[in-house]
Amino acid sequence: MSRYLVGMFVREKKNKSGSISVQIIDKSSGSYRVAKTVGSSCDPEEIAYLRKKAYTIIPTLIGQSSIDFWSDSTKEFVGNLKRVKTSQVHVDGPEKVFGKIFNDIGFGEIEQDLFRHLVITRLIAPGSKLKTVDYLERYKGISTDISKVYRFMDTLHRSLKERVEQIAFDYTKSVLGGNISVVFYDITTLYFEASEEDDFRIAGFSKDGKPQNPQILLGLLVGPNGYPIGYELFEGNKYEGHTLIPVLEHFQQRFDLSRPIIIADAGLLSTQNIEDLRSRQYEFILGARIKNESDEIKDKILSLSLSDGDFTVIKMPDDLRLIVSYSEKRAHRDLKNRERGLKRLEKNLNKGKLNKSHINNRGYNKYLRLEGDISIEIDYEKFNSDSKWDGLKGYLTNTQLSAKDIIDNYNQLWLIEKAFRISKTDLKIRPIYHRIATRIEAHICIAFVSYTIYKEVERRLAEKNVPLSPARVAELTKTMYTIKIKIPETDQWETIPFEWTDEQELVGRIL
Repeated sequence: MSRYLVGMFVREKKNKSGSISVQIIDKSSGSYRVAKTVGSSCDPEEIAYLRKKAYTIIPTLIGQSSIDFWSDSTKEFVGNLKRVKTSQVHVDGPEKVFGKIFNDIGFGEIEQDLFRHLVITRLIAPGSKLKTVDYLERYKGISTDISKVYRFMDTLHRSLKERVEQIAFDYTKSVLGGNISVVFYDITTLYFEASEEDDFRIAGFSKDGKPQNPQILLGLLVGPNGYPIGYELFEGNKYEGHTLIPVLEHFQQRFDLSRPIIIADAGLLSTQNIEDLRSRQYEFILGARIKNESDEIKDKILSLSLSDGDFTVIKMPDDLRLIVSYSEKRAHRDLKNRERGLKRLEKNLNKGKLNKSHINNRGYNKYLRLEGDISIEIDYEKFNSDSKWDGLKGYLTNTQLSAKDIIDNYNQLWLIEKAFRISKTDLKIRPIYHRIATRIEAHICIAFVSYTIYKEVERRLAEKNVPLSPARVAELTKTMYTIKIKIPETDQWETIPFEWTDEQELVGRIL
């Protein structure tokens, strides 16, 4: 099929490879000549896109401008354009792209326009709620009041959290083919700039290196590839090991999960957690603290001669297995981290910043020792002795999976770390500008929905092998404009979209 335009038309030519080439053909001289090959593909959607692109190229090939600026009608048109106000130009890309995915996942069932705006704005212009209100007014033409936003957030969390999690769970289940056999759990800290504490924001062990700041704990449960299932918030001083079982029990009962394999890092490894998981008939793969094992087990580990990529299995009491692997890349990283910690200790020691209270097993403080009654020095012998552990990693499990499958499954745990990184960077989940618990909870709920949409954007881009990131997509949508113009003949307002760039066209077609 083809369409003629001033001596030129678009043709689809089938190639020997089975692909289709989209070409612009010039017949103005009486013979047919390929003026330009726009591209080729086997994908029907890509072919349709190439055809559309071809029609936009033809005017440049025939040397015609789309507007004759010297005609009376054009002068009138230009005059009308000069009277257009900036308030008539709006950004519609975020709604067209992220709004559609918001609906596709199922969040459109939540008939709260403000909720929708807060979620989409966090994807493309994350910031304080005051900045969100300003963005909606300036770029979307949506006028709202900050007090209305705060009133909404005061009632949002408890009324919508369960619906949000149910929608996210149904989405994740469908993406994973209807079965969630493995789940990943991890916890992070979110600190507040304010110094005062309350019953929720409390100083505790900080993963952000801010022990002096009040914080909360965010526990996140995801499926394979980091697809979201749910989250829970805890007081800032709660021990992270005590969060695992309540979260698992809550979501297992809510979603009737068929006892999936639990994967978590060593921070959640405790005798009590292992007993609780076993008593509840959960299978698990946990990061092991191999340096804390019994002397007998440590001797076995250190007697191993593992090459890069090798692993071995050590039988443990109560039908547990300890898989130990070795990686040269990890060994290099372990050495670098130890050297960095040592340099920090030496610097603080030279500045006189270390005292008796620093002699503990926290981090690299384990290399400190007390010489006599008052002198603190670094135990270099202990530092050098630790090199024998470089590159070794342990995994504790009660599953019947092969050692390789156990390692492969555990290695997906970085995806939940990526989820936290996305939330803290791309979605800017902090700084948190709220101090009231209900608003903090609502803020996290909004970020959770934004993360779910982020993951679906990422999935669709990967499915079509499009080399764009969700962050780049967000940038492209911010320059997808429409203009609202009043037509003189009809006295009616009409919204006209600006033409998209090739990259924006690709985003619109894929998403």
